[in-house]
Amino acid sequence: MQSPLRHGRAAIGTTIAGGALAALSQAPERASRLLRHRYPTVAVTGMTGVGKTRLADRLSRRASSQSSSSTASSTTDVGSATMERRTRRNARLRGYRFRVVPGENAATRLGALDEVFHDEPVDGVLHVVANGHATPRRTAGTTGAADASREEQLAAELEDWSITAHRIASMAVRRERPTWLVVAVTKADLFADDVDAAVHYYSPGSGSPFGDKLDELRALAGGAKLSIDVLPVCSQGGDKRSAMPEKACTDLLGRLELRIAQLCGHV
Repeated sequence: MQSPLRHGRAAIGTTIAGGALAALSQAPERASRLLRHRYPTVAVTGMTGVGKTRLADRLSRRASSQSSSSTASSTTDVGSATMERRTRRNARLRGYRFRVVPGENAATRLGALDEVFHDEPVDGVLHVVANGHATPRRTAGTTGAADASREEQLAAELEDWSITAHRIASMAVRRERPTWLVVAVTKADLFADDVDAAVHYYSPGSGSPFGDKLDELRALAGGAKLSIDVLPVCSQGGDKRSAMPEKACTDLLGRLELRIAQLCGHV
């Protein structure tokens, strides 16, 4: 017959072992929460040619304003057909994990949208637009220079946004994320004198086609649940005599970085 002392020790051992197993089973979840808290994920979306990759590079500090002209050209003219990943880290072990969704309307793009809005929902969305100044892309299999009017590019932006907004709305009603959206109006150097008008066009309540789409999204997702900001940005400025000098470009990037940091709880 087992003594009461041995029985007590066995019970304590079982309790400790059970607690250890429970802690181990919860460890991956806790680690995931810690990682998400310190490095929230941000989907970078938008149609092809608006400059998503270059903006993600600047935000993750991969590329500097002093990048070579050849590098800048390749970044501008060549889009990626697969999702790209960027990570920004600082000395306080905080940062962001950017997921750059390809702009081409292909199966890879739809798969990337599924990943960021369904498989591993992101914390926020940085949707990039260019006020109709996206770099035109040639149709697959064709040669020669691509050409598109600003009106055509604005219409393409709106169509592209409809697809992304549908994914955001469908996730917002089922899950807690994403909780914020920033519409980044990039290539501000190309319309430096009309930045305020461009921001107004992309803002909720503006009465513009894009603004109406944002109003629809807020109605579906819940206005209090999904915050929306619209900020102008320029990934690469010019010299002091240009319409958008590098200092002005850096200031706009700084405002965008600050807002993302606020939304992610880093400041």
